[in-house]
Amino acid sequence: MNITDVKVFIREGNQNQLKAFVNMVIDDAFIIRNIKVIEGNNGLFVAMPSRKVASGEYRDIAHPINTETRRLVEDTIITKYKETLSEALTAAETKEEEPQEETAEISEEL
Repeated sequence: MNITDVKVFIREGNQNQLKAFVNMVIDDAFIIRNIKVIEGNNGLFVAMPSRKVASGEYRDIAHPINTETRRLVEDTIITKYKETLSEALTAAETKEEEPQEETAEISEEL
């Protein structure tokens, strides 16, 4: 099994435990949507997509069935989440700096 694409959708301004939603493509042929990245008491973890059943419990719709695959999925998603978060923070910092530079240029021209 090869994870061929991971798209992370960060929850902006999020103060609760849910940090992002993730779509993951396997072998360029199968997609799993709405995987969650959650901040727990022991750090980040991955929750597979689930639905509520008649008993009120939530059951995973899709999930790894062995430890090796679970580790691969979790490690890949958490790594991509951290990369995406870092890129978003860098972009936000750059965007904050740009208006200040433009303002300085305008002041110098006046």
